[in-house]
Amino acid sequence: MFCNQCEQTSHGVGCVSTPGVCGKDEDVQSLQEILLYGLKGMAAYANHARRLGKTDENVSAFIEEALFATMTNVNFDMASMFEMVMECGKQNLRVMELLDEAHVQRFGKPSPTVVREGTQAGPGILITGHDLLDLENLLKQCEGTGVKVYTHGEMMPGHMYPKLREHPNLAGHFGGAWQKQKTEFEAFSGPTLATTNCILIPRPSYADRLFTTRCTAVPGGTRLTTDDFSAVIAKARQCQPLPDKFEKESTVGFHQDVILGAADAIISGVKEGKIRRFFLIGGCDGAEVGRNYFSEYARSTPSDTFILTLGCGKFRIRDHEYGELLGLPRLLDMGQCNNAYGAIKVAVALAGAFNCTVNELPLTLVVSWFEQKAVAVLLTLLSLGVKGITIGPAAPGFITPGVFKVLQDKFDLRIAGKDAQKDLAVAMAG
Repeated sequence: MFCNQCEQTSHGVGCVSTPGVCGKDEDVQSLQEILLYGLKGMAAYANHARRLGKTDENVSAFIEEALFATMTNVNFDMASMFEMVMECGKQNLRVMELLDEAHVQRFGKPSPTVVREGTQAGPGILITGHDLLDLENLLKQCEGTGVKVYTHGEMMPGHMYPKLREHPNLAGHFGGAWQKQKTEFEAFSGPTLATTNCILIPRPSYADRLFTTRCTAVPGGTRLTTDDFSAVIAKARQCQPLPDKFEKESTVGFHQDVILGAADAIISGVKEGKIRRFFLIGGCDGAEVGRNYFSEYARSTPSDTFILTLGCGKFRIRDHEYGELLGLPRLLDMGQCNNAYGAIKVAVALAGAFNCTVNELPLTLVVSWFEQKAVAVLLTLLSLGVKGITIGPAAPGFITPGVFKVLQDKFDLRIAGKDAQKDLAVAMAG
């Protein structure tokens, strides 16, 4: 393919793989990739919202224009491409707002609840992913069947919505983050329904028990193109019954409305010196070496600080007793990765109460990094001017040194170090 930058039929020396963008413009290519990953994450959230009846024409128009900008020979300009990357973050905030509204209107006002983890005796279905409408549809179709439904991974926050958790067929939660699913899906004797991303190619031992919805698909699994889950329910009845095995209990459901409902006590706690700092520790979990950084960081936080968490990154830090502060758990599980919108609302409200900017709050963001939704959320935070965010465990491979320097200069973006306690000490001194 002809490259318009190095003017050769195949790329010349120093020319990167994207046609029309050579090595001398690798920073432009980096911004294009950031934009593409952000758009993918935003599109996933927008799809969830659309299925619940929430759309915004301005968001759709932006997605079209931004994809157009990444085509060959359209935009070689760093400044305008950077503006579009930041606009992606702004548009993603709107998408997360739509999705939050849709969840609350459809499933009820969230509230804290204790979730039983483990299994109950009898047939059961494990549901994983992010799509709460699929969870609702599955629960309705299981009515009167004796088949219990268990959430997995990012479905765990579904328990905070009353119209879901009060359903008699919702039995609890089983398992942890997505990267452990090959072991966990194999151990769960019933079928698994995977509704969105974060699904791994299954082992042959459970592939015949793995069902996926719509665009989600894996070799060996059974892809469902409609909302009819009768095949999953039938499989549950055929499989070996689950044992009665209690593992533990967890508290979820600290939606932004719950936290803001306690705003007066929180604000007084800060003013009186009872609360020294807030930490947002969450994001996307993974299996790479170095992710124990987040576990150690959370465990080392002082007893007069709160930890907000969301996304599957919560599974990295939740197996520790953090105690309480002002009558609230120190670890406040806000929900799925898209509930980063709620964390933003809490931060903005606190900044307003203290008559300061978000960057002046006693707030530290430590975000575990993995995939496209994490890119979209990070761009949202940056588009709002939030500074000093730590991401990790390593720098994203698609961000060039030149682009990363821009992000460092403009937003003080940081990479997680090797010493969590040292980084925590710096944050506490700030």
